[in-house]
Amino acid sequence: MQYPAPIVAKLRERADRYGELTALVGSPNVEPRRMPELLRERGALEHASELWERYQALRKRRAEADALAGDSEMADLAREELSAVEQAERELYQEVQEELVSDADLRRRKVIFEIRAGTGGDEAALFAADLFRLYSRLCDQQGWKLELIEASGTELGGYKEVVFGVEGENVWRYLRHESGGHRVQRVPATEAQGRVHTSAATVAVLAEAEEVDLTIRPDDLRIDTMRAGGAGGQHVNKTESAVRITHIPTGVVVVCMDGRSQHKNRETAMRVLRTRLFEAERARLHAERSAQRKSLVGSGDRSERVRTYNFPQNRLSDHRLGENWSLEQVMAGKLMPVLLALDERDRAERIANL
Repeated sequence: MQYPAPIVAKLRERADRYGELTALVGSPNVEPRRMPELLRERGALEHASELWERYQALRKRRAEADALAGDSEMADLAREELSAVEQAERELYQEVQEELVSDADLRRRKVIFEIRAGTGGDEAALFAADLFRLYSRLCDQQGWKLELIEASGTELGGYKEVVFGVEGENVWRYLRHESGGHRVQRVPATEAQGRVHTSAATVAVLAEAEEVDLTIRPDDLRIDTMRAGGAGGQHVNKTESAVRITHIPTGVVVVCMDGRSQHKNRETAMRVLRTRLFEAERARLHAERSAQRKSLVGSGDRSERVRTYNFPQNRLSDHRLGENWSLEQVMAGKLMPVLLALDERDRAERIANL
């Protein structure tokens, strides 16, 4: 089969870049601090290089089979070989498509979730807590590690805001689809007359930045310590364990007081700061990209209503897919069928836009 020229060009471009990086990492002139970044990029392109070699080999096999076809004594053998090459080309084309629509970012193993209560007062805060429990159960079932970073609770047991990290295989690939507005329809516990209310929460899922992703200059940081409040006994009132870090150039502020150790809180605050700055840069680049990129699932637009949780009808509706699921099952943490469907939709769109 004849591969579309743009597909061939993109695959060759990735293979060429892999060759450049292979030469770079073997050069004694490369600065050691650049090596992790170069190795990571090279690793992400290794499969593309292998596919390019297979494509070249198949082209050679086809040319040889075509040459044999002109020989009457070898015609039968040539037809068999061309049939085998055709099948191999179709199979390879599927792999090439998958490779070209894949993104190195999809392999990231760490994300930071931010859930915030939206409109709806106490009921919105209770819904934010329900979402946190949903994701906690999902993480347990998938073997992902969840780490609570920051939480602002309410008297009724809800959350005005809860921030947590998730680490594991494919966490960014699947959980990025959760960004957006989540709406709940149910009778609140505070409702005396049994009326159904509509409340909302926003979810933002950020790919956790690693130190190689961006450089933060110490001179650009203002770090303040203070006494923490909340649970923890007398300890929180006697030591300045809470940490507030301000990134002066952007004005981004991160406060962490969940841990008892100032060192731990500072380390966690830096993780969150690095991730928020990284996400801001990703958003800036995203805005500059083509309409193709802007249309991808999981853009992170927090004003976008992505899902409705209808408790009276036991229905979860994902508005991007136009499909419904059992809300009882989803709230028990069985969210993967929805995430897999969103991932497949994303993949199909990427292939269509190649």
